Amino acid sequence: MLSSRDQSGQSRFPQTRWSLVVGAQGDVEHSPPARLALHELCGLYWRPLYSFIRRSGYQKEDAEDLTQEFLAQVIHKRQLERAEQDKGKLRSFLLAYLKHFLADERKAARAQKRGGDREKVSIDHEDAESRYQAEIADAATPDVLFEKAWALTLLELVLSKLEVDYRKDGKGELFTALKSTLQWAGDESTMATIASRLGMQEGAVKVAAYRLRQRYRQALRQEVTFTLADGEQVDEEMRYLFQVLSG
Repeated sequence: MLSSRDQSGQSRFPQTRWSLVVGAQGDVEHSPPARLALHELCGLYWRPLYSFIRRSGYQKEDAEDLTQEFLAQVIHKRQLERAEQDKGKLRSFLLAYLKHFLADERKAARAQKRGGDREKVSIDHEDAESRYQAEIADAATPDVLFEKAWALTLLELVLSKLEVDYRKDGKGELFTALKSTLQWAGDESTMATIASRLGMQEGAVKVAAYRLRQRYRQALRQEVTFTLADGEQVDEEMRYLFQVLSG
C-alpha cells in the first residue's frame, strides 16, 4: 500500500483540511502551514477529543492537558502522514490514535509537565466542560460521545462560517432572523413576522430562507468533504452525520 505521498513526494490527498494537516511541518513556531494545521484540527476536533478523554475517566484538568498534548503531538510527530488514504475519515484516524495515546499515558508517568514548551492550541476549557456535562446525560460511551460532539461541532462551524459570510454582505440581521428556519420550514405567520420586522416583502423572505437552506446544505457538504481523504464517501458520511444527530 502506498503511503500518503506518491513516489514524486507529492501528497495524493485532495486539497482539503486532511491534506493541510498531512502537509504541515512539525515546527509549529516557524511554519505557517503547521500553525494553520493545528488551528484547523483544534477548531473541529478539540471538543470531541476532550469529551472522549473526560468520558474515559479523566478529571477536568487532566483532560484539558491531555487534549492539548494530543493535538500538539499530531502536528509535531506528523502522525497523519502515516495514515493510508483508504482509511478515509480524519476523525476515525484521530480517534484511533487518541486511544493509543491514552493507553501510553496510562503506562508511564511523564517526567515533566505535559506539553512542556510546545505550542498551545486555542481551547475554551470552560465551554468544553459545560458542553461535556450537557452531553453525558444519555450515559453515552466515550466513542458515542466523541461522534456526537463531532457532529454538533461540525454544524456549529458551518453556521458560524455562514454568519460571517452574511455579515460581510451586510445581511447579518437577515441571517439572525432566518437561521432558526434551517431546522424547520417555517409557517406563514412566522415568515410574515420576519418580513414585518425586517421591512421586507413576505415573498422575499421566503426566497431568502430557501437560499439560506441551500447554502447551508452546500456548506455542510463541503465541510464533511474536508474531513475525508476520499471525496466519494461524502454521501455516506452525510447520512452518518444525521444518524448521529438523530441518535
